[in-house]
Amino acid sequence: MTIHEGVANPVARTDYERRLQTDWDNKTDDPINLLLGAEDGLYHHHFAVGGFNHAVLDLPGDRREAAILAEMHRMETDQVELVLEGLQPLSPQAHVMDGGSGRGGTSYLINQRFGCSVTGVNFCSHHIEFAERLGRERGWDEKVSFQYGNMTDTRMPAGSFDAVVTNETTMYIDLHEGFAEFARLLRPGGRYVCVTWCADDAVSAHSDAVDYIDRHYVCHIHRRSAYMRALAANNLVPSMVRDLTAEAIPYWELRSHSRLRTGVEQAFLDGHQSGELNYLVIVADAVPNGS
Repeated sequence: MTIHEGVANPVARTDYERRLQTDWDNKTDDPINLLLGAEDGLYHHHFAVGGFNHAVLDLPGDRREAAILAEMHRMETDQVELVLEGLQPLSPQAHVMDGGSGRGGTSYLINQRFGCSVTGVNFCSHHIEFAERLGRERGWDEKVSFQYGNMTDTRMPAGSFDAVVTNETTMYIDLHEGFAEFARLLRPGGRYVCVTWCADDAVSAHSDAVDYIDRHYVCHIHRRSAYMRALAANNLVPSMVRDLTAEAIPYWELRSHSRLRTGVEQAFLDGHQSGELNYLVIVADAVPNGS
């Protein structure tokens, strides 16, 4: 890994990106991420879909909390299956970029499933250092690496990747800029897999829940229609758009019972239950200009 923030080519280029980078740089001991991955080394910065074992809520005291955290971690790890399903089939010779790779959970699971090379791109240096250290300690680093950079402006050669994935990270970027970069990086016929939460402008033009989440995470949740426009504008043709909004609700119900809840849980519950906030999986293929 090479970390440098040169004046001529800053990784955080705008006031918003600098504010976001500072926010992530300051989250060095976030327990809801660090405690969940301690046992198996899979550290996630995304949420989850699907049901949970309600019996954990009936356990007493510390046993209850430990069981809630274990169930949350299972759900978050299982969530990566959404990305893996979107990527298949993928050969061991493939090269994948993980945009906004965090502490490496999605990157490592992609490699473990397909045996392919993965490059995670992230502009939080302590996340990269953590992920690289974890890879060395676990022996996962042979084909997985991490680059300090901006996923919307990677400076990597065009056509470098067979696939690009973003697992709940596109709410931190300009969609047109980001999708243009992903399309540039993909070889013709390459695959883009996006898992995201977005505002459903067919339901409401404004959402208090979305506003609250934006403030909490220093993000800017895009409208569902904006995703479709940005994909089309950059020759990324969807082969699947899957709405898992209803399936996203149980995770937040479970997390609201944890001592590690952060206060954002009710906003996600309100947003998903009202339909104002969607949870989508988008699989798209890169086609050449004019195709």
